[in-house]
Amino acid sequence: MTPPTRPFRVLVCDELAPDAEEIFRSAGCELETRLGLAEAQLCEVVAGRDALVVRSATRITRKVIEAADRLAVIGRAGVGVDNIDCDAATERGVVVMNTPDGNTLSAAELALAHLFALARHLPRADRAARDGWKKKGLMGTELTGKTLGVIGLGRIGRAVAQRALGLELLVLAHDPFLASGAESPVRGVELTTLDDLLARSDFVTLHVPLNDGTRNLLSRERLGRMKRGARVINAARGGLIDEAALIEALDSGHLRGAALDVLAEEPPRATNPLLAREDVILSPHLGASSDEAQRNVAVEIALQIVGFLVDGVAKNAVNAPAADAATLRRLAPYLKLAERAGSFLAQLLAEPLERLELTLGGELASGDPHQPRLAALVGALRPSLGDAVNFVNAPRFARERALELFQAPERDPARPALALRAIGRSGRERQVVGDVFGGAPRFVRYGELRIDLEPEGALIVTRHADQPGVVGMVGTLLGRHGVNIRRIELGPLAAPATATTEAPASASAARAASGDALGLWSLYEAPSRAALLELAALPAVRAVEFVRF
Repeated sequence: MTPPTRPFRVLVCDELAPDAEEIFRSAGCELETRLGLAEAQLCEVVAGRDALVVRSATRITRKVIEAADRLAVIGRAGVGVDNIDCDAATERGVVVMNTPDGNTLSAAELALAHLFALARHLPRADRAARDGWKKKGLMGTELTGKTLGVIGLGRIGRAVAQRALGLELLVLAHDPFLASGAESPVRGVELTTLDDLLARSDFVTLHVPLNDGTRNLLSRERLGRMKRGARVINAARGGLIDEAALIEALDSGHLRGAALDVLAEEPPRATNPLLAREDVILSPHLGASSDEAQRNVAVEIALQIVGFLVDGVAKNAVNAPAADAATLRRLAPYLKLAERAGSFLAQLLAEPLERLELTLGGELASGDPHQPRLAALVGALRPSLGDAVNFVNAPRFARERALELFQAPERDPARPALALRAIGRSGRERQVVGDVFGGAPRFVRYGELRIDLEPEGALIVTRHADQPGVVGMVGTLLGRHGVNIRRIELGPLAAPATATTEAPASASAARAASGDALGLWSLYEAPSRAALLELAALPAVRAVEFVRF
C-alpha cells in the first residue's frame, strides 16, 4: 500500500474494534475517537477531517457534511446507511461506503440457532430445568428430514440454505428475482413459488429486506397457507410478518411456534402480546451481535477507507462509483437522477425486471456512460435489495437476477439528459425521462405525459376517470388522512391502439378516447396503507401505485 503524502485525519464517531484502529494507524492516519457527538458538536469538529467512521448511533446530517471542508469519505461499519445523508454527501463529492458482507455468517447462524431452539423448545426447557427439572410439554422434533423454506436467497439466505443442507434438511427457497424452477444458486436447493414453499415447509425463515413490497409479506392469508404445525423464523427485519395475524395463527394451533429476532416496533411496548407467549422465542435484534461480526465490519470499513484515501479505490460505495471529488460534484445531480429513475420504475412495475434500456443526452451525451449506467442499475435493484446493493456489487446482483441493461448507442445533446425504460418479466413496461435544472434532478416525462416532477419523498400515481371532481375527491381523502399534497401532475391517457380501431383524427382525440387520466401526486408525507386502500376504492379511480424515494 502506498503511504500517504500527508497524514489523513480520521474521526471515529462510534465504537470501533482495536484491529480496525491499528489499520488506520499503520497507514499513517491521524486517528481520533469522539463518541456520542450530537449534530452541533459534529459540526464543530468535522473541519479538517478526511474521513468519518460510524456505526448506527451517530447521524451524519447535511449540516455536518456542509460544515466539513476536507471530507472525502464516510464509512459505515455495517449495512444500513439511514443515519447518513447520502444525497448531501454526493453533492459535496463525498463517497459513502458500507460493509454489506461483514455480518453475513453471524446473521445466518442466529437464524439457525432459532431453528434449533424452536425444534427443541430450548428457552422453555431452560426455565423448566431451573424450576424443578420438569419435562412435561417439552417434547421436541428432529430437524433431519424436515423441510426448511428460505424466503430470500441473498447473501444471508444462501448461507442459511448451505448450512441447512449440511443438517440434512430438505431446503426450498423462494426469491422474487429468481425464477421458480430455474437453476438454484445454491446446489441442492429447490427454487419454487412462495405459495408452494409455504404449503410444504415445516420451518420457514425470512431473509429479505423490508420495503413496501415485503411489508407484511407473511400476511394473514399467507400464514393461513402454511403447513399446519409449521414454525416461522424472522431474523431479518421487523414488519415482514403481520404480527396480529401471527398471534391468531398461533392461538388457533395452525402454527406451532415462532422465533423472532426483530419486531415491527423495537423495543416493543410492555403490552405487546408476543412478550407473554410461551410459543414465541424472542431475541433483541442480535443478528450482527457477535465478536466476529463486529470485528469484521470494523476491519472491512477501515481497509476500505484507507484504500480510498491512499489509492483512490472506492469499494462498496453506496452513493457513487470511484471518482475524484470534482467529478463527483459535477455528476452528483445526474447520478441522483439516474438512481431515482431506476427506483421509480422498479417500484411502479412491482415485479422482477428483465431489461433496462438507457438513452443518454444533454450533459451526459459526451461523458463516460459508465457512472449513470451504474446509478440506474443501483436504483432499479434497491427497492428489492435495500442497502445491500451498491455501485460495486450492482452488476453482480443484476447478473444473478438475469437483469439486462442496454444502453442506446445514439446520444443527442439536444435531448434531455436521461431516458430510462424498464421491462418486467411479464412484459409490462414503463418509461421516464429526466434532466437536471439548476442542479436539481427532475422528471420531465412519464410515458407520453409531459411533467415537471422532483423525485423526492412520497409519490402516488393514479389512473382515474378523466372527469370533473376527481382531483377534489383525492385531495379531500388525503387531507382527511393528514397527508399534504406538494404538487400534482395530471394529463389524459391515450387509448391503447388495436388493429380494429380506426385511428383518431388528431393526437388530442387519441388522448381523449381512453376516457382515463394519469395523476402523479407528490406528497409531503407517506400515506398510510388505509389511505391507499381507501383511495383505490374510489369509484373514479382505476389503479393506485405508491413510490417512495
